[in-house]
Amino acid sequence: MGTSLQVVEHLSPGRDLDAYVANVSTIPILNADEEKELAERLFFENDLEAARQLVMSHMRFVVHIARSYQGYGLPLGDLIQEGNVGLMKAVKRFDPTMGVRLVSFAVHWIKAEMHEFILKNWRIVKVATTKAQRKLFFNLRSQKKGLGWMNNDEVNAIAEDLGVDAATVRQMEGRMASTDMAFDAPADADDDAAAVAPALYLEDHSADPALMLEHQNWEDNTQQQLANAMSELDERARDILAQRWLVEEKATLHELAAKYEVSAERIRQIEKNAMKKLKNSIMIA
Repeated sequence: MGTSLQVVEHLSPGRDLDAYVANVSTIPILNADEEKELAERLFFENDLEAARQLVMSHMRFVVHIARSYQGYGLPLGDLIQEGNVGLMKAVKRFDPTMGVRLVSFAVHWIKAEMHEFILKNWRIVKVATTKAQRKLFFNLRSQKKGLGWMNNDEVNAIAEDLGVDAATVRQMEGRMASTDMAFDAPADADDDAAAVAPALYLEDHSADPALMLEHQNWEDNTQQQLANAMSELDERARDILAQRWLVEEKATLHELAAKYEVSAERIRQIEKNAMKKLKNSIMIA
């Protein structure tokens, strides 16, 4: 085993995938007693050499799982690399006292890393963000019977099986069928292809200078009208409105009542009348 392990340590799936797969396939599979002995050395003694042997002996299993995800169009080497990360996480967390084989425990961690990689790289725009959407994404691909759109019976069957509504299944099917499109047309595109580039019809209206100027003028005019209307009120009414509406920590009616030595109801009346005057002044302006 030692020679094979040394060879694999100097290989990466991205450099020479065929050689990597060939070499990990030569590493003997541990029997139950060997695995338990190594796992106990790691768990109880933090033996890193035992961890290395556990990881190496399960790398062929990672390759096997990675091949099942090749349908997503991502490099097999990258999938293996992510799966190896999951394998190492599993080895680190494996408890040999639980009475299960490492491969049964590790499969969850290996697939989790691969799933995360697929969802991040399958499309520029994410197709699944929540846990439920991720589950639906992977299950939908495995349950679809063909390349065409599903009929209502197929949608309802998948929705019932996965515990979601039919509309959610349709939405995910649409996301999976969509493709990424460049914002600008390619430099060598002809006139017909360039005419449908998103850059020609997707506008950022918030950056339109005319609209920005119009919005700023509206804000300036509104603030000026408010200032003019406030200036027509007496000092007490202005202060009450300011304390009730124009500060972050608004004063209560009782606090203002104590300040001006009147009842809270009187403060409410002054506020109501002042708001009415403001509204009339702004409407006239």
